[in-house]
Amino acid sequence: MHEILFIGSAFLLGSIPFGYIIYYITEKKDIRSVGSGNIGATNLLRSKGKLAGLITLMLDLLKGFIPVFYGLKHFDYPVIIILGAAAVVTGHIFPLFLKFKGGKGVATFAGAILAFSLPGFLVFFCAFLLMAWITKYVSAGSLAGVVAVFFFTLFTQLVEVSMILFSLTILIIVRHRSNLKKIFSGTENKMSFKRNG
Repeated sequence: MHEILFIGSAFLLGSIPFGYIIYYITEKKDIRSVGSGNIGATNLLRSKGKLAGLITLMLDLLKGFIPVFYGLKHFDYPVIIILGAAAVVTGHIFPLFLKFKGGKGVATFAGAILAFSLPGFLVFFCAFLLMAWITKYVSAGSLAGVVAVFFFTLFTQLVEVSMILFSLTILIIVRHRSNLKKIFSGTENKMSFKRNG
């Protein structure tokens, strides 16, 4: 029962749409009607500015971190803990409070990995920075980071943990399919710290 409550609570925490809340409070508008239509930090950065983007990023990271940190303190089996990570990321992507239409899950994923494995987070961070620097695309960096974590865990964790992360990786890639199409067509937004609105 504790494990079920843990996973369910992680999903509910993931469902809290911080980017949506921040934009609605400050602009009285739905962030999904602005820019890329995403509720994550990148769209807040471009649509509202650095501060809003940074706050959203930190909150999305934190909501990924909290359940995994809790899981590490209360469960001995890594599979249960990584299921909590998967639940919080899935909650962000399919939030209960926004009719299951949410973000892309990368910041929440990164927060969960930070709590679960510091070396894994460093792998994510380095892959993200390298790919983002090469391509100038945040989305490309995000996907590179997520994929790099999967391969890292494939050789350092239980096979069950790797398979759960593989499923999560596929989900995040699917959520980025519109970004991938834009990258290949050359219409994806490149990294910029200028406010557009």
